[in-house]
Amino acid sequence: MTTSRINGHASASQTNSPRKSAAPRAKTAPFLITFAALFGLWILLSGKFDYLHLGLGLISCGVVAHMSKYLLFPEGQTAGLFQSIWRFLKYVPWLIYQIWVANLHLLYLTFHPRMLELIDPHIIRFQSKLTKDLSLVTFANSITLTPGTITVSVSVDGDFKVHAIDKMSAEALPGEMEERVAKAFGED
Repeated sequence: MTTSRINGHASASQTNSPRKSAAPRAKTAPFLITFAALFGLWILLSGKFDYLHLGLGLISCGVVAHMSKYLLFPEGQTAGLFQSIWRFLKYVPWLIYQIWVANLHLLYLTFHPRMLELIDPHIIRFQSKLTKDLSLVTFANSITLTPGTITVSVSVDGDFKVHAIDKMSAEALPGEMEERVAKAFGED
């Protein structure tokens, strides 16, 4: 233990403290999680398991994770991450089903004898109740992934402009998809 005088008062500080602060752990968690996700994706997509490709993957994922560790975790906090991932993974099958249904609807429009009468392209505008950036981006991308609709623009405030191919596609928005995204990201 060392003692020092600051402004006439004695203060004691420990230089060899066995407990380390939580700050370094809070700074490394976003990096480690981002690195693990990127490297797992690298292995999955590359399909190469030799030393050269795995080494290049380690280096590439390390550099990208270092540069973008706060992209997934803007505040650097990872609390509740696994619950968020679980809620999002429950959303994905529903989204895939909606993509399937929208594909069938477009197939119906395409082969209908009165196709030109049924197709009524227009842009709809609506205000989303979502507030988190990741929720807004997921909602915008989910709309675009669903055939028959394309997100033209979305503002930080949640103002959406969406191009819809017909009235049926436009009527579904924002609707259930917005509610499910809100539930997936804890905004419900």
